[in-house]
Amino acid sequence: QVQLVESGGGLVQAGGSLRLSCVASGRTFSSLDMGWFRQVLGKEREFVAAISRRGGSTVYADSVKGRFTISRDNAKNTVYLQMNSLKLEDTAVYYCAAELSTWYPRSAGSYDYWGQGTQVNVSS
Repeated sequence: QVQLVESGGGLVQAGGSLRLSCVASGRTFSSLDMGWFRQVLGKEREFVAAISRRGGSTVYADSVKGRFTISRDNAKNTVYLQMNSLKLEDTAVYYCAAELSTWYPRSAGSYDYWGQGTQVNVSS
């Protein structure tokens, strides 16, 4: 069993920055591909970014490319999402997810474990 705990959400003005963190436990972190998704109430969960087990491969949604950066520190069992130039439409609950086997980074169904989520609110 893998436990994921996100932190770092909050309220920020448009154009500002936030860094989300997700700490994993219960399994060797370097065996997990990791992803970030987000969800607005009433809408489907949306892929944001993903990173492979050793960090050699990253994938981004077009909507965040060039503004968000995903990274990981396997020594700290942590994956990060640095969010810059935030826009109103980035407001959502952000979820961290972990995948153990076959990796389809953009597909929520590919992930085996999910965190509880952290709220990000971007104001004008």
